Amino acid sequence: MPSLDAAVAKVLDRHQPTDSDDEDALIAELEDDDSGAFSAHREKRLEQLHAEVSRAKMMQNSSHGTYQEIKDEKQLMDITTSTKLCVVHFMKPDFNRCRIMDEKLRPLAEKHFDTRFVSINVENAAFLVVKLKVQVLPCVIAFVDAVGVDRIIGFEGLGAKPDSFTLSELERRLMGSGVLVRAKMTKEDDLRKLEQKRAAREAEYDDDEWD
Repeated sequence: MPSLDAAVAKVLDRHQPTDSDDEDALIAELEDDDSGAFSAHREKRLEQLHAEVSRAKMMQNSSHGTYQEIKDEKQLMDITTSTKLCVVHFMKPDFNRCRIMDEKLRPLAEKHFDTRFVSINVENAAFLVVKLKVQVLPCVIAFVDAVGVDRIIGFEGLGAKPDSFTLSELERRLMGSGVLVRAKMTKEDDLRKLEQKRAAREAEYDDDEWD
């Protein structure tokens, strides 16, 4: 895939693919972001923007841009063998660390529509758990062209404080294996996630209160 113009990538990466329906708004944002050289590259940038918006919509039709739990391991094998870039989370829904990993993978999936993101309960994947030697949860395996190229065991190798790793740190780890096309998460994404986590904690505290 040809490399994107940096200005086009910057505008696209600030939005989810599902936000890309209003292409005119993205064009206006591209023009506003530009430092004055937009006209010199206008044709190329508009072509790239249109192509990426169209591609994002097409990829969504095959469940890219979403984080989906797969119930059947045969379906999971079909996905990993037919999809060029795929991230699989082997999990148990009642494990707290698996829930944390789910919370991190979901926003990555929404931005990285080139890569398919899925999860599967290990109780539904007895054959693959043995074949892939999944022993510690969460276990996240990156597949490129149907080959496992990296695995994250627990929160191993994720930031200076593994129990509170950021979206950007998880993205950086997956980028190293080639399963993601380019870095898309921003500081704003990390701050937004922290704010959502804080709000959820406050809501949980309010629910626990009683008169």
